[in-house]
Amino acid sequence: MRLLLVEDDRNLGKATAEGLKETYAVDWVQNAEDAEDALATTAYALIVLDINLPGASGLELLSSLRKNKNFIPVLLLTARDSVRHRVEGLNTGADDYLVKPFDLDELLARCAALIRRSKGNASPVITHKNIIYEPVNGYLEQDGKSVNLSGRERAIFDCLISNIGRSVSKDKITESIYDWSSEEVESNTIEVHIASLRRKLGRDLIRTQRGLGYVIES
Repeated sequence: MRLLLVEDDRNLGKATAEGLKETYAVDWVQNAEDAEDALATTAYALIVLDINLPGASGLELLSSLRKNKNFIPVLLLTARDSVRHRVEGLNTGADDYLVKPFDLDELLARCAALIRRSKGNASPVITHKNIIYEPVNGYLEQDGKSVNLSGRERAIFDCLISNIGRSVSKDKITESIYDWSSEEVESNTIEVHIASLRRKLGRDLIRTQRGLGYVIES
């Protein structure tokens, strides 16, 4: 999954981006204007948005998104701990909020919960046939045995298992798991990781649909 982090504090932004990258691909910008440019060209699963930004505020960006019928999940980060400001953010269209300073594990858990809800699945565990998968921590079990995945394998599997029964194109997978800081992606990288997943999970789990992409069938 690919997230957009909008945080103007350089130290906090860097630390938060690095923490989120343990689970997600993350693009980090420091103001609302750059966030709008990123959103115009990239599909994100979630925005982690600071309220206090230089220029337009986080709430102004959020209000603009909602007025334009963009309902991407938004998690607000705020140093304001009064009830009034929390209510203001939620009423503007935020899906959740965290008050600074926050624990990284809580941030990851809230991000995962918002993404699940946006996909119509509130459960923290995905079960499919002989597979049990926990997106928050990447735990994967098949036939009662744990399966270890690399970071990229996990990201691709997460993308596919979140779209059971729907084809996911190679381009969509690439966009979902690689952020701006990633090195140039070779043309066969996704195929190599898919082949590795098939070796670990069985060739029949992930099917290739010619001209469409890859699918875990329902």
